[in-house]
Amino acid sequence: MACSLPSLFYSAKTMSRKKALLLLLLAFSTGTLLLRQSAHLGWFPKLLSFNCAPLLSLHPKHTAVAFLKTHKTASTTVQNLLFRFAERHNLTVALPHHACDHQFCYPRNFSVRFVHPYTLPPRFIASHLRFNREELRRLMPNDTIYVTILREPVTMFESLFSYYNQYCPAFKRVPNGSMEVFLDNPHSYYRPHEKYAMYARNTLVYDLGGNPEHSPGDPTYLPEFIHQVESIFSLVMLAEYFDESLVLLRHLLDWDLDDILYVKLNMRSPESKLNVTSARLAAQIRAWNALDARLYDHFNATFWRKLNEVGQDCVQKEVHALHQACERLAHRCFRGQPQMRPAMQIKNKELRPWQPSTKVDIVGYDLPGSGPPLDEQCLKLVMPEVQYSRYLLRKQSLRNRRRTTPHRPLSPRGLLRPPRHQPPKAA
Repeated sequence: MACSLPSLFYSAKTMSRKKALLLLLLAFSTGTLLLRQSAHLGWFPKLLSFNCAPLLSLHPKHTAVAFLKTHKTASTTVQNLLFRFAERHNLTVALPHHACDHQFCYPRNFSVRFVHPYTLPPRFIASHLRFNREELRRLMPNDTIYVTILREPVTMFESLFSYYNQYCPAFKRVPNGSMEVFLDNPHSYYRPHEKYAMYARNTLVYDLGGNPEHSPGDPTYLPEFIHQVESIFSLVMLAEYFDESLVLLRHLLDWDLDDILYVKLNMRSPESKLNVTSARLAAQIRAWNALDARLYDHFNATFWRKLNEVGQDCVQKEVHALHQACERLAHRCFRGQPQMRPAMQIKNKELRPWQPSTKVDIVGYDLPGSGPPLDEQCLKLVMPEVQYSRYLLRKQSLRNRRRTTPHRPLSPRGLLRPPRHQPPKAA
């Protein structure tokens, strides 16, 4: 009996393990069944996004980006978050030569000659330019990801007409600055070869390097042009779905959620916006900008296909997380919700957005307690394009010169003075 006692203990132990394994399998099967049933019954579908990408990337972040900054498409907001990312990671941003001001000599075709030598070789480029594939490939590294943003042509044209009414000759000719009068007979005011004519017709096609005057009746031109755009740009964002676009951008670049936080920049006051409510006016705008309209319609369709690839539930979950993160940042920077102000009411002149004319009021932000010390992250979050571009140029110039003498960190307030004359500010 003494010899058989260990075998009894061994047998009991084996049976306990089998029972435990059986119970574990039974629990797993029951849990799986409940989860499947809950998806059909709607108990907690929000908790089932197990395949959604984490908000903190598990892969190395992509650090070579060329952003084609189009006009009046919320592109300044995108540019700002790209500038902040590049600065945080000590990446060189290509910036315009002094002769080009804050744009790469737009509306001329982009050339490497327009890049300031102290910003070479770059990993980022995000200032306004007219797309030139060969020159950008000469400038940017081989692993560069190309991104741009489009906007629905009706709202975009209204914004262009309002914003550039004192720069575009076609708009200046219109009696009383009436958009309706212009659209009733646009050829009476439009001259395709005038300076700044590109703001008056098919601006998206022009910015992308295409011919805005090409006949929309040509069955081959636009499909071929779209194919070229698709072969270059990994992502075409849409201003109407800005947050969803940022989610796709984050996935494309393997960035974290904190890398795409933002506040809206370079916005017009409600009083500066024109009324586009009639179906007739919208149809006139789309007909006058037929190439832009068809371009947008195409990339609107591809945009939704990209969202479906990520998963609509996952995208909405990320959009919600993005809203919450932006609200937390705004609460820290503004002690509540950010309040937009007319430029002249902003105490810190380095935060005043550029005004295209007296007829358009561009609003911006002031930070509580205007005096130092200001949170640098908050300051960069609301810094307008012109000031941020000059700040980065000065910072990178100092780094490029490789000064050996110790110096204090560059203050964001110590920006260069504005030039005596500024060309029209872009979106």
